[in-house]
Parts: sequence; C-alpha cells; structure tokens
Amino acid sequence: MRRFFVLVFTMALSLGLSIGAGAQETRDVTLAPAVDSTLIGKSIFNLLPNVTVHQSQAILASMNRQISSNSSRRLSGYRVRIFNDNKQNSRGASEAAMGRFKGMYPGIAAYRTYSNPFFKVTVGDFRTKSEAMRLLQQVKGSFPSAFIVKETINYPPVGSIF
Repeated sequence: MRRFFVLVFTMALSLGLSIGAGAQETRDVTLAPAVDSTLIGKSIFNLLPNVTVHQSQAILASMNRQISSNSSRRLSGYRVRIFNDNKQNSRGASEAAMGRFKGMYPGIAAYRTYSNPFFKVTVGDFRTKSEAMRLLQQVKGSFPSAFIVKETINYPPVGSIF
C-alpha cells in the first residue's frame, strides 16, 4: 500500500499538483522522477488490482496531455562508445564500425556523431551504468577500445535486450 501512495505522490508532483494543507509542503521537494520503461504509454490505474479510482475527465485529459507532450523527452543516461578517432580515414572507419555493430546487434540503437575533430559511434540507451556494463562486456571482443560514456539518451524501448 505504501508503494501506491509513493507512486501517486510522485505523479502528483510531476503534474504540479499540491498535496497536503498547503503548497508550501511540496515547494521544497525535489524528487528525480523515477522512470519504469515497462509503464510507458500505459495507465497505471488499469494495472492496480482491487483498486477503483474515481476521477474526473479533466484529470484524465490532463494526464493524457502530459504523457503526449513528454513522449519525445530525453534524459541523462549511459551509452557505450565503440569508436572514437580523428585520423584522416575516421569518417569511413566510423561508418564501418557502425555497420558492423548494427549487423551484430540489430535491436540496439547506434549513433554516429562528428564533434570536431573526432568521429564517434555510441550505442545503446541505458538508464544505469550497470545496464551499460552488460553491453560493454559483450562488445569488448569485437570493439576492444569500447568504453562507457554518460550523455543524454532517448527513453530505452520497452522490453529492450539489455
């Protein structure tokens, strides 16, 4: 039951609602929103057993607007950098590294960037460093210079491989 109240409280804060006697109680609270990728696009109210929620259509519409406006939201997380070079042939080598990775791991996102003077290939979208470590251990044989980087990521897909 405590988990339900924490979840409702966190949702209320993310929607900007005040809980308690006055708004002063929530003004100083700074909670990092917990993201459970298995719940993306689902209404938690339909997932709670033995709980009936009575809410107005205005609240439901507001929540749906919030969900749709944040669908492309990005967050801080981790990726695995499999290529980082600034030699003359780096453009072609980065394309080859990305193609080789996509052939080996077709379900994992790969990103190729150029940040003067480096061509970089990073892969995956992970919320935690330990999730990125699992992929790093798998790709180390094929990409021995791979390492973990912290950067802005897309929401990891539901049911991702890692």
